[in-house]
Amino acid sequence: MPPLSGFSDNLFRDRDDLLLATTSLLRPLEAYFSPGNALVQLPVHSGAHFDETAAQLEGFARPLWSIAAAVADHSKIVTPEITRYVDRLVTGLQNGINPEHSEYWGEIGDWDQRMVEAEPISFALLLAPKTFYDPLPPTDRENLIQWLSGLNGRVMPQNNWRWFRIFANLALSEVCDVPHENVDQYIQDDFDMLERFELRDGWSADGIWRQDSVSGQSEESYGRQADYYSGSFAIQFSQLLYCIFASKDIARVSRYKRQAREFARQFWRYFDEDGASIPFGRSLTYRFSMGAFYAAFALAKCYDNSSLYTSSRFVKGMLLRHLRWWASHSSNIFASDGTLTVGYLYPNSFMCEDYNSPQSPYWAMKSFVVLALESDNEFWTASELPHPSSPMNVKTTSITSVEFLLAPSQILCNHPAGQHHFMLSSGQFCAWPLKATQAKYSKFAYSSAFGFSVPTGPLLSQLAPDSTLTCCQDGETWATRWETIGSASMITLQVADYEVPCLRSLWKPWKSGVVEIETTLIPPCNQWPDWHIRYHRVKNTDSRTKSKKVTLTLVEGGFAIQAKQPRKMCTLLQDWKNVPEHGGKLENTASALVISPVGVSGLANMRMSDGVTMGKILKSDPNSNLMEPRTLIPMIQIDVTLPPGEEVTIETAVFAIAKGKKHFTYEDISARWNRRPSVSGRHFN
Repeated sequence: MPPLSGFSDNLFRDRDDLLLATTSLLRPLEAYFSPGNALVQLPVHSGAHFDETAAQLEGFARPLWSIAAAVADHSKIVTPEITRYVDRLVTGLQNGINPEHSEYWGEIGDWDQRMVEAEPISFALLLAPKTFYDPLPPTDRENLIQWLSGLNGRVMPQNNWRWFRIFANLALSEVCDVPHENVDQYIQDDFDMLERFELRDGWSADGIWRQDSVSGQSEESYGRQADYYSGSFAIQFSQLLYCIFASKDIARVSRYKRQAREFARQFWRYFDEDGASIPFGRSLTYRFSMGAFYAAFALAKCYDNSSLYTSSRFVKGMLLRHLRWWASHSSNIFASDGTLTVGYLYPNSFMCEDYNSPQSPYWAMKSFVVLALESDNEFWTASELPHPSSPMNVKTTSITSVEFLLAPSQILCNHPAGQHHFMLSSGQFCAWPLKATQAKYSKFAYSSAFGFSVPTGPLLSQLAPDSTLTCCQDGETWATRWETIGSASMITLQVADYEVPCLRSLWKPWKSGVVEIETTLIPPCNQWPDWHIRYHRVKNTDSRTKSKKVTLTLVEGGFAIQAKQPRKMCTLLQDWKNVPEHGGKLENTASALVISPVGVSGLANMRMSDGVTMGKILKSDPNSNLMEPRTLIPMIQIDVTLPPGEEVTIETAVFAIAKGKKHFTYEDISARWNRRPSVSGRHFN
C-alpha cells in the first residue's frame, strides 16, 4: 500500500495545498462511479448493516464536504479536474433523486443511513447553490424536495443524527423555496432533542447523558459518550455550520459561537505538538476528520483574537498540523488504487463498526470545508501559532501539563518533563451494542502515541487488554470495565507539595456478580512525569456468612507498544547498555517492561494487601491495535481469593515514554524506570 502523491507528500501550508490534497484523495474514486454517476462502489466486498445502495451513496455524498467547499460561489480558483468531478456529482444528484432512474437512491425510511448522507448533500446545496441547485430543471428540483422531505416524520436515533434532518430542512427552506412553516416544527423538535445533550464548557454528549438517577424515567438506553462526535465528527461541527446558514437565528447562533469558543479552550488538549490526536471512541476510520472542528470554526469565522485558543493563527495551526501528521503517517492507510481503507493507521476490520462500508472513510473530507473561505480570509493570511505545549509558543507560560475536563470526565496529560501525550478516562460508556465498546470508551487510558487495542476473540491474547483491568473468576471468561455505577467523580490528592486532580469510578465486571471495583486514576506530576497510578479496591460485596469465597485472576495492562520482531528482543536484566535495535523486555514478580523502537511501556506493582502477583509480557493478537499490527502489552497478573464482605487493594504504577523530540538513552530510561512513584494508601480512604 503505497503513500498517495499529493496527500502523503503535502506540506499543508495554504489553500493550494488543501486543494491539491482534495484532488488527490478524490481522483481514485472516479474509476468507481456508476454509469449514471449516482453511486460509488469501491472494489472491496464487505458489508454494513444497511443496504448496498445506501453504502454506495456514501461514496457519492461524502466527497461533497470538500468539493462543495472548493467550488463555493465566491471561489475563483477551480481546477479542470475539480470541474469534471463536479459535473459527475450534478449528474449523479439528478439521477439519484429520480424515482424513475435505475440508480435512484430510494425513499428515506426509519433509522435509514440515507439520513446521514442527506447532510453533505444539504451542505452542498446551502454552500454552493449556483453549482448544485440552479442548474437543475423543475422536475429535478421537485424530486430533490421529495427526497429530502423524506426525513421528516421518520424515526431516527437520539444522537447527532438530529443535525442531518435540520440541515435537510434548512436546504429545503433556504434553497429549494419550501415555505418555512412547512419545516419549522421539525427543526424545532430536533433542536429540543439536541439541547438535552448539552453538558458544560461548550460540550455536548452524543446523545442523552445518563445521570446517576432520574425518578420515574428509565435510562437503560442512555450511555455517557463525549467523543469526537461531540466536536469534529458532528455536533460542534454542525453547530458552527448552522451559524453560517441560519444567521437570522440570532440568539441560537450567538450561543453556538460562544459554546464553540468554550469548547476550543479545552479541545486542543486532545492533540499533541505534532498534530496527532488521541484515538478514543467510535468511528475512528474517519481519521483526519478528528480535526474538522477547526475547519468549521474557521469557516464560521468564529475567531476571537483576544484569546489564544480562538485566534485565527491558533486555529490554523491546529488544523494544518493535524493534516500534516496524517500525511506523514499515511503510508498504510490507502489501498493500492489510492482509495482510503477502513482502519486507522492501517486496514483493520476488527476496529470498525457495523455501519462502516468501504466508502465510509470519506467522512474525513469534513476537514476540508475550510476551502470555502475567501482567499483573503485571515485563516489563509495569518501565520500559524505552534501548539500551546511547544517551547516555541512564548504565550504558554500558564499552560498546565495535567488538566481535568469535567464534561467528558477525563484528565489530559502531557507533562513537559516526560514525553507522552495521553488521557485518563472514567465514567464514559456506550450503552448500545457497539463492537468493541469497552475498548473504545471504557479503558483507563488512551494515548496519541500508542493508540489502543480492540478484541479479536475471547482469549486473553485476543482481548489485547491494554490500559485496563481484566477480571476472570472461572478460569476462562474475561471481563473488563464497561458501564460505571453512577458518574465518575473528580477528587484531589495531596502529592508532596502539589494537589493532583484524580478520577474515581465504581464498576462491576459482571452485572449479576458480587465483585465490585472502585478505581482511582492519578495522573503524572513533577515527581513522576513518566508515570500514572491506578488504585483499585476489589471487593466481594456478598456479606452472607455462609457464601462461597470468590477466587479471581486479575490482569492489569499497560500501553500496547510496537514489537515488529518480538523473538529478537533481548531480556533486560541489569545491563541497559546493550539493548539491540529490536528492543528488549523485562519480566519479574512485580513488574513488566518493553523497550521498542517507538518508545517504552511498562508497569509495576506498588502495593497489594493480599494475593500473588507476576509481571508478564503479553503478545497480543495481530491487528488488535489501531496503530501497530504487532504489539506487546506489559501486564501484572494478580491471583486473589476474597471471602464474603472482604476486599483487596491493588496499586499499579504505569510507565510510558514515546519516541519524540527528546532523546533518552537507555541509562536515562533505566533511571526513570527505577524512580517509582509513591502515594500513601491513606490518600484513598
